[in-house]
This record gives sequence, structure tokens and C-alpha cells, in this order.
Amino acid sequence: MKYLVTGGAGFIGSNLCRKLLSQGHAVSCLDDLSTGNYTNIKELKGNPNFEFFNHDLTKPFFPDKIDAIFNLACPASPVHYQYNPIRTLKMGTLAMYNVLGMAARLKIPILQASTSEIYGDPSVHPQKESYLGNVNPIGPRACYDEGKRVAEALCIAYENFNGVDIRIARIFNTYGPFMDPQDGRVVSNFIVQALKNESITVYGDGSQTRSFCFVDDLVEGLIKLMNSDYKRPVNLGNPDEYNMLEFAKIVKEKTSSDSQISFFDLPVDDPKQRCPDISLARERLSWEPKVSIDEGIDKTILWFKKCLSEK
Repeated sequence: MKYLVTGGAGFIGSNLCRKLLSQGHAVSCLDDLSTGNYTNIKELKGNPNFEFFNHDLTKPFFPDKIDAIFNLACPASPVHYQYNPIRTLKMGTLAMYNVLGMAARLKIPILQASTSEIYGDPSVHPQKESYLGNVNPIGPRACYDEGKRVAEALCIAYENFNGVDIRIARIFNTYGPFMDPQDGRVVSNFIVQALKNESITVYGDGSQTRSFCFVDDLVEGLIKLMNSDYKRPVNLGNPDEYNMLEFAKIVKEKTSSDSQISFFDLPVDDPKQRCPDISLARERLSWEPKVSIDEGIDKTILWFKKCLSEK
């Protein structure tokens, strides 16, 4: 197979490119490097089955023959997606028109990397795919939340009116090697702060929860979804749930850090609970996470130590 991975120089995208290549597939990686990092894929350039395109997907792209598209092109951390909210919304709209147009023209499957953020600050716990969400359409996170919701709607519209073969993955918090140390998400924040013996910043009282899925597990789920015949949203995440104060203490212990834990006001619309119900993924994809938080955090700490030593 020859896959197009958009956003392929990003955290999840670069891990997906590696996995597909290891399985013997060819990969066309597309990224405008606005939040992706070329160093994430630099080592792949010598692989004859890998090619890279520096391209902004808000403009049309006309690839040579490809067999399927993984669309991961969108800033994913609050720091990045709030920096330019108009551009973030363009990735959920203009860019989606372009990738869905590719899929329609070439008559190939497309997997859209959606997000747990489409559930907003949920009033249902854990979140099932049938839950319609509690999203503030004019809040500071709306550029991402609503952009991803529109992207899902476009997928369904292109399926209904153009016969496009769609997949939709609702991705929950993911962590692991090739994360950007400065991306502003909780795992990178906590580990980098702990390694530097800086204050670990916990927002609110630390009682809000997240679930953390190691990137290798997530990539396996994406590939299984692409290879399935299921055409409606599927949660991909780890149902093991941790509150932020508990997680900060885990990171502090694992890094043997002298950091203190500092508390700051909770950001606007920050979800109080976030945890996937993965019954559907278990049933339809025979998928569930395998990597424990202990193993995954240890590997991620090693990655961030490497990043910091190279600065």
C-alpha cells in the first residue's frame, strides 16, 4: 500500500509514518511544518519508500497514485491551536475540503484524526461515541473543538453525497516519543518541568482528570481502524484515568525531581473529566491499549531527557 499521511512531521504523524514503513508500506508524508518538526522525520529520508512534501493543505494538493489517506494535519495542543485560531479553523474546513476532495477524486479511503475535544467539557462520563458533547462555540478552545466537529460533518457529507470511504478516530490524550517539549500539553509540561527541577504547574485544584494513551497503542488503533469497514466515529484512548495532582506526583517520583507543585487558575472551558469508553473499539477493531502508564512514562522521560540534552 502507499499511504498519504498529512501532518506526518508531527508527534502522532511521525510515529504513524514509522510504523507504516516498518510494515513494508510506502509513505508520502505531507506537512507545512507550522507545528510539525522536520527533525521528527529526518531519519526517514533515506528510506526509498518515504517521500516528504512541504505543503499547506488549505491549498489543493494533487498527489501521484496513493491508496489511502491518514489526515492528521491540524495543530493539536492549546498553545498551538490558540496561537492562530483562524488558521486552526481553516484546517477543519478548507483543508478538510481538500483532503476529502482528494479521496473522492482518487476513490480511496480516508481516516480523519478527530479528537476527544469534540465532547467539550462533558456532562457524561466516561464518554461514548453517542454523546453529543458540551462545547462552547465562542470560547477560547472553539477554534479547535468546532473545527474538528465541522471536519466530522464534512466526512459524513462527502460519504453521503460523493461516496467517499471514511473513517473517524476520536483521539484522546496521547503521549510518547517525538512529542514537542514546548507543546503545552500536560505530559510534556510536567516531565520537562520536573527534569528541570522547575515548579510543576497544576491548574485548578488538580482534581480534573485525563486518560493517557501511549503513542504506539494509538498508532496501532489508527491502522486497525483504517483496515476495518467501520465508518462512524470510534474513540481511541486509554480508559485508565488519573487526576492531575496524582499524575504530577507520578512524574515527580519517576524523574526523582526536586520540583514543587504550584497551583494556577483553571483555564476557561478546561474539561473537568476526560475518559474514553472504548467498548466500540474493542468490539469492532479488537483494539485496546497495552502499554502501562509506568512503561509509557519511562519511555517518554527518556525522550525528553534526550531533547533537553541536545539543546
